Amino acid sequence: MRLFTLFLLAPLALFTALPAWAQQSLQAWIDLTPAGGILRLPPGTYRGPALIQRPLTIEGDGKVTIDAGGQGTVITIKADHVTLRGLHLQNSGDSHDAIDGGIMGEGSHFIIENNDIDNVLFGISLHKGGNNIVRHNRIRSRHADSADRGDGLRLWYSTGNRIENNDFAQIRDLTVTNATDNQFRYNRITDSRRAFNFLFAHRSVVEHNHLEKNSTGIIALNSEQLLIRSNRILHAMDASGAGIALKETSAAIVVDNEIVHCAHGIMADSPMDPYNRIVMVNNLFAHNLTAIYFYGAFGGHVAIANTFRNNLWPVSIVGDGDPMDDVWRANYWDDYQGFDRNHDGYGDWPHDLLVFADRIWMEIPATKFFRNAIVLELLDFLERLAPFSSPMLILRDEAPRMQPWRGWEKEKATENTPLPGKAAKKN
Repeated sequence: MRLFTLFLLAPLALFTALPAWAQQSLQAWIDLTPAGGILRLPPGTYRGPALIQRPLTIEGDGKVTIDAGGQGTVITIKADHVTLRGLHLQNSGDSHDAIDGGIMGEGSHFIIENNDIDNVLFGISLHKGGNNIVRHNRIRSRHADSADRGDGLRLWYSTGNRIENNDFAQIRDLTVTNATDNQFRYNRITDSRRAFNFLFAHRSVVEHNHLEKNSTGIIALNSEQLLIRSNRILHAMDASGAGIALKETSAAIVVDNEIVHCAHGIMADSPMDPYNRIVMVNNLFAHNLTAIYFYGAFGGHVAIANTFRNNLWPVSIVGDGDPMDDVWRANYWDDYQGFDRNHDGYGDWPHDLLVFADRIWMEIPATKFFRNAIVLELLDFLERLAPFSSPMLILRDEAPRMQPWRGWEKEKATENTPLPGKAAKKN
């Protein structure tokens, strides 16, 4: 009878012990999981940090919290083919040198999805590997000044990754260094310093992301063959902020982006390779202080079918070189004063952007403080009325469009819509 009673009470004892088990170290659960196994954790809170050294899957179904207690990185991975899904990771250490954060991974073929990572220094760091998928994660750093936070995502010598549908906020940057062939799609990045920070990140694809209220949207240094497409970049209004900043970068394509209310819409120097181009097609620039700012310009820029609306200044070009080495064609300018008498959709004469008193602040940056002052406005008006010096020609669009190319006015472009050229001008 006593044996039967013990047998009957054993399942009950196992059931009541589960909450105590849930307070154990996560490492103990990992150590009991065989290579290639699936660890489905019971709901509860587990202690970190933890180290994974063999292929396995950990699933939390959104009911599991891993708390590092302010020490190190919550989960460190040193193996290939690891999946982390449905976990809440929190309370990493505070060391920038050790890159304390939510997840540190060295390996390939990870799947990191549907996790909630907050109150950590760095979010996810992937080093020395590649071909990983990071998607549908929510990532927050510390409540601190942006420079004192960690990166929401950090890729270093990690290639071929797909970063998709993640929500980043209150982080420092997304930093991609010496990491090529990565794709960043449908991510939301807000209230941070630099949304994307690329350095030697060749062949990166950045598309369909929403970047709002960051100091800078996308900055790329020494990176080639970039595709920046269909992003919304809003409210990058720091003094040195920009929607997109390209430096010592060649062969970049910037197409179909909305860049609204930024200090500079696009900042760029000239391509490093004279045979390459920075190409801007069908972007919307609206309500920016300066829509496009080229510095140290030696040509190499091509701007086609872009829309310029309500910018304080549409284009500024500062530095040596001839601005006429750039190509401007079929752009829509809200201040164009020409007509379209033959109804071909393009202006009858070129759109010239001339600089009068504005050349003062372009040539002497310290005077930007007075840019919108009444005195400079009056000086600009008088010089346009009766020029006392020859104005500077910044650009010439040979055939400006009378309406935006597509999208921004719900206008649908077709493949047979011609770009203006000599044939169009003969009509």
